[in-house]
Amino acid sequence: MQAPVNQEVGFTLIELLVALMIFAMLAAAGVLLLGNSVSAQAQIRLRLDDMAAVQRTNGALSADLGQAVPRISRTEAGTLAPAFWSHAQGEGTPVLQFVRGGWDNLGDLPRPSLQKVEYWVRQGRLERRTYAQIDGAAGDEPAALLDHVENVALRFRDAGGEWRDEWVPTQPDLMPRAVEMTVTRTGEPPVTLRFLVGPGPMEKPETEAVNG
Repeated sequence: MQAPVNQEVGFTLIELLVALMIFAMLAAAGVLLLGNSVSAQAQIRLRLDDMAAVQRTNGALSADLGQAVPRISRTEAGTLAPAFWSHAQGEGTPVLQFVRGGWDNLGDLPRPSLQKVEYWVRQGRLERRTYAQIDGAAGDEPAALLDHVENVALRFRDAGGEWRDEWVPTQPDLMPRAVEMTVTRTGEPPVTLRFLVGPGPMEKPETEAVNG
């Protein structure tokens, strides 16, 4: 009687190649999914950081303009500056300059509660610059608020409710009632922000202003 033949059970070469191909496809799909997830998280983080920067800018401008006071100041060169000053002359001058109140003095330093504030657009950044003293002092190092800024357009609402593209006051202590700022940045839709300005003096009649 013939003895049974001992047969070995295993995978053929074709079966191994098919299994490896399926494993490679699953691994590639997993890597692609993980990469998309990491990229999406990075985009969300950038968007949240961008929204936070816009909110910080809005908060800084709201606090500054809301406490603006009709205080005429002197520049570092000693010349008089109006209480509210706006420029559209490139990076060499600030787009806004005014004096605000409510400057907290937690360290009880020998300084006033008023603070001169400027907003600049330089090298693609919207910057905020402050002064330790109102008259004749040099400014502190500016703090960047927004990056990739291409343009900042301003409008000003006067006491009659009209919006002006420029602020040219008839008296040096006159301030607008509100400010509208439209910020255009690279790859982003324009953002328009509006702020109320602290109450200032009423505009005098032309004859009274001339006599004064």
